[in-house]
Order: sequence, then structure tokens, then C-alpha cells
Amino acid sequence: MKGIFTALMCSFDEKGQINEKGLREIVRYNIDQSKVDGLYVNGSTGENFLISTEQKKRIFEIVKDEAKEQVKLIAQVGSLNIEEAVELAQFATDLKYDAISAVTPFYYKFDFEEIKDYYNTILENVDNQMIIYSIPALTGVSMNLDQFGELFENEKIIGVKFTAPDFFLLERLRHAYPEKLIYSSFDEMLLSASVLNVDGAIGSTFNVNGHRAKQIFELAQNGQIAEAREIQKVTNDLIADILENGLYQTIKEILKLKGVDAGICRKPMKTLTDEKIEKAKQIAERYL
Repeated sequence: MKGIFTALMCSFDEKGQINEKGLREIVRYNIDQSKVDGLYVNGSTGENFLISTEQKKRIFEIVKDEAKEQVKLIAQVGSLNIEEAVELAQFATDLKYDAISAVTPFYYKFDFEEIKDYYNTILENVDNQMIIYSIPALTGVSMNLDQFGELFENEKIIGVKFTAPDFFLLERLRHAYPEKLIYSSFDEMLLSASVLNVDGAIGSTFNVNGHRAKQIFELAQNGQIAEAREIQKVTNDLIADILENGLYQTIKEILKLKGVDAGICRKPMKTLTDEKIEKAKQIAERYL
């Protein structure tokens, strides 16, 4: 379960329906071209919070059918509706996903005991291992070292997707829990996190830049920091241009330029203007 995992995009058509052919092509591109170690399915990058339960299930099915056993698969099942989270966790487990993951419950300002109960409830109802999905900037939920430790007391919780720029907490987690899997999830900080000996990374830009992510991670593991730093610099230039142009829409446009039917983003996300489509083409030509 170590290495580089793409936070997988999903292809949708103009009516917001799953484009199965396009989704399969995205999976194949990540496995065959980027050669990533795994796929993180139905996370933020997959527009998870914009789709129905049945759509989430169908995406799990398509990705598993296409990837089979070629790479490791993590199913993001988090939901404010605990019954949906349990249902999705059971569904992904039946499909033999290697692990499940769940974003911390958000919006209602749950206290830590409620958050802990949320994870334990999911795991009481499924025979699988859990990766906590921590992304404070979007959920408003920040946890400290002791709180992570309390969650890790459940042996089924095997790690965390750490999406935060707090390198002090990241280092403390790594030191305190060497047996747990810690994934960095800010693509622009992959090298810095790798130096702290994370077990891998999960990233949205890996959909088009997975090959460089693998290089950075492997070089850092081998102590070749100067070489990794040069690749991180190019990666960050790419990320800056993608963010300025529209993160998810631009990644999808770049995939289309690579011959992948990546579709469009679901509403209320906007489609790219002609000017931004041209900019996406320039980004692809410059970096990819």
C-alpha cells in the first residue's frame, strides 16, 4: 500500500452522467502511462460530493473492473450520511478494494468524540482497513497528534491521507506512529513530505503528472534530494499554471489532449472558456 496513488478523476457527460468509456480510459492512462502504484477512487478529485450514491457505486465497479489487480485501490466512502458511508464501505469491500477511506465529517462542527464514533461505526460494519482523509482547509476539521493517536487505537485504521501544510504535525505523526501509513496529499509539497519519510502520496495532478511524482518520491527515498528538487520545481510550475486556469477542468482538458475522453466537470463547476482551453493546451505543450 505504499507509493504514488492518483486521486482519480471521473469522466462525466454534458448531462452529468458517468461516461464509462472515458472513466476506463482515465484508469488505463494512469496505470499504463503514468505507472502509478494505486488509485484513490471517489475522492474530492472524483467530484464525489456532487454525485449520487448509485453513481458512486457504479464508479467503484467500473474502476475495479478496469484495474483488476494491477494496482492497489482505495475507496473513499466518507459521507455526512453515516448510513451511506457504511453502505459504500460494504460495497467497496465486496468488490475487494484494498482499503477504504473516509473524509472527516464536516459542516456541523462535530466534536472529536463524534468524529471518532463516525469512524468506529463505519468499521464496526465492514471487514476492511481504513485510511483517514484529513483535509482541514476544506472541512474545517483539524486534529492534533493525540487525537490521531486515539483514532489509531482502532487497529483497522491503518493510516492517514494528510492534506495539510503542517509539517511539524506530519513529522510528529511519522515519529509517533512508524507502523501507520502516512500519505502526503499536497502535490506541491511531495518532496518536503518525502524527506520526512512518508509512505507515499495521493494527488489530483498525478492524473497528468504521475510520472514526475514517482520520480520525486523514488529519488527522495534514495537520498538524491538535489535531483528531486529540480523535478519538484518543474512540477510546481505546472501546478501553479493549472491552479490559475482551473484545477479539475484543466486536468481534464490536458487528458483530452492526451487522447483520453475525460469529459467535463459536473455542475456547479464551470466549463472552460475558449481562452482557458487554449491555455490548457499551452500548459500541456510546455510541461507534458
